[in-house]
Amino acid sequence: MSSSNIFLVPTDFTPVADCALEHALSVAKTVNGSVVLLHVILKEKDRAKAQEKLDILAKKATERTGIAVTTVTREGNIFDDIGGVAETLGAKLIFMGTHGVKGVQHILGSYAVKVITNSNTPFVVVQERAPRNGYGKIVLPMDLTKESKHNLNLTIKMAQYFGSKVYIFSQHESDQFVKNAIERNTNYAHAELKKNKIDCEVHAATESGNFVKQMLQFATSVDADLIAVVNTQERGVHELLSGTAEREAITNEAEIPVMIVNPLNITNSKIAYFIAGQ
Repeated sequence: MSSSNIFLVPTDFTPVADCALEHALSVAKTVNGSVVLLHVILKEKDRAKAQEKLDILAKKATERTGIAVTTVTREGNIFDDIGGVAETLGAKLIFMGTHGVKGVQHILGSYAVKVITNSNTPFVVVQERAPRNGYGKIVLPMDLTKESKHNLNLTIKMAQYFGSKVYIFSQHESDQFVKNAIERNTNYAHAELKKNKIDCEVHAATESGNFVKQMLQFATSVDADLIAVVNTQERGVHELLSGTAEREAITNEAEIPVMIVNPLNITNSKIAYFIAGQ
């Protein structure tokens, strides 16, 4: 078993957190990795009960899959401690469930953006859609920003592991200067995917306007298994006033899992090692 491929799963013991665990187990099986379950407690008096629940969950998962599942409890809050625990463990990905944007629950779509923004580790955010047999179809949105290329290497590695087909979906733009920038990014991504022998196609939005909405409609039309995006939010910005595009993506109606990474972390050594398969 590779000790370098550790995947962290924060859990609040809800069905959507259980779904995140299933996704983590699926990836861990593919890359010969391990899973760590995390529950963040508010007070020390809650630790024993939380630990008991974690141990039961971990034991059942290990017995069912053969994958090593261990546990951590941490006193604090989800915004600071999920990313902090991942950093301490050297986790390569965090698999987190989100309950969407309606109702009262522990990790809302809006709060999930803040959790992600405060982390140095990439996330795979899931709703209640069960994992399939890997991530066979990955949608890679591409716009004019240099950040849109930043998650390309991680997408490539995921595609190599799962034998995925990658659908590049580029933003529509009538301004020629902006259009040229988008085309350069798209051509670069296409060339890198081909260089790595990954099956891929290039598609484009047909109109200006809500690119995220069009991208999600496209992802649904191809029955995508994963969407790879870059988080554009900055630390310190209040989560309810920012992250609209990110919230829209991770709470999409088709419940397609979303892999999301902060652009400042692209050169992070943990990601580089994951890409290299170390």
